[in-house]
Amino acid sequence: MSFQGRDLLSLADLSQTELTDLIDLSARLKAGKLTPQCPNQVLGLIFNKASTRTRVSFSVAMYQLSGQVIDLNANMTQIGRGEPTADTARVLDRYVDVLAIRTYAQSEIEEFAQHAEIPVINALTDLEHPCQILADLLTVQEAFGTCAGLTLTYLGDGNNVAHSLMLGCALIGINIRVATPAGYEPSPAVVERARELSRDRSEVTITRDPQAAAQGAQALYTDVWASMGQEDSAENRIPIFQPFQINSSILGLADPEAIVLHCLPAHRGEEITEAVMEGRQSRIWDQAENRMHAQKALLAAVLGAV
Repeated sequence: MSFQGRDLLSLADLSQTELTDLIDLSARLKAGKLTPQCPNQVLGLIFNKASTRTRVSFSVAMYQLSGQVIDLNANMTQIGRGEPTADTARVLDRYVDVLAIRTYAQSEIEEFAQHAEIPVINALTDLEHPCQILADLLTVQEAFGTCAGLTLTYLGDGNNVAHSLMLGCALIGINIRVATPAGYEPSPAVVERARELSRDRSEVTITRDPQAAAQGAQALYTDVWASMGQEDSAENRIPIFQPFQINSSILGLADPEAIVLHCLPAHRGEEITEAVMEGRQSRIWDQAENRMHAQKALLAAVLGAV
C-alpha cells in the first residue's frame, strides 16, 4: 500500500482505492491471511477524552503487530500543564513512531500533524471519527459481501460519527441517509464535501423524516443522542430525539435482511431498544471487534509493514 508515513485526520484524506484497500487489508488480517510485524515500533496514545474501545483496540492491535504502546496521559505529562501543542508534537516526533490522538477540536490534531513528521491518526475529535467508520465499513462488507450500491441510514444527532459516515460511504459507494431532528443536522461543509466525494457512486441525503430514511435500507445506524461534553443537555434531548430511536417499528421499514449498527457506548431504551440491540439483525458486537482489525490494518499501513 502507498500509505506509509501518511496521516489520517479525516476520511476525506483517502481516495476511493485507498479506503477500499484498507477495508480489504482489515478483512485479510482478521482472517489470519497476513501477519505483518512492526517490531521496535512505538505507538503513542494521547487521549483527552475517555475511551474503552478506541484505547483497548489500538493497544491490542499494536501489540499484535509486535510493537509497543505508551499512554501519554495529559495528567501525567506536560500536555496537561499547558505546553504548546507544537512543542509537544516536535518532541514526540523524536520519541515515537506513530501517534493516535483522541481530543476535542479538529484544529488540535491538525496542529500536531503540522509539526510532527511521524503519522498522526485521528482517534476521535468533535468533528470526525474516521477509525470507527473503517470498522463500520468492514462490518457492512462482511454482512453483504460488498459495500457498493447498499443504503445505510443513520438516525440521531448529526455528530462526528455522522460526519465520518457520510465521507466514508460517499467514497466507497454506499448511499447514505442521515435523519436528524431540526437543528441537529450535520455540518453543511461536511455534507458538501461528502457529495463532492460521492461523484456518481452514491447519494448523500439529509432529512428530518426517520421513517422515510429507514425505508428499504440495508443498514440502520445510531449513536448516543448526547456526545461527550454534551451531558448537560442529555435530558432535554430525549423528547426531541425520541422519533429517531431504532426500534422494531423502524427496523420493520428497512430491508428484511438489514443489519443494525451502533458505535457504543449505548443508552439502551433511548437511541436503541434492548430488543433490537440484542436481536438477530444486530451486528454491534462484530462492529466493536472490527475496531481492532481495522486499526491494525491502518497501523501496519502507515508504518510500512504491508
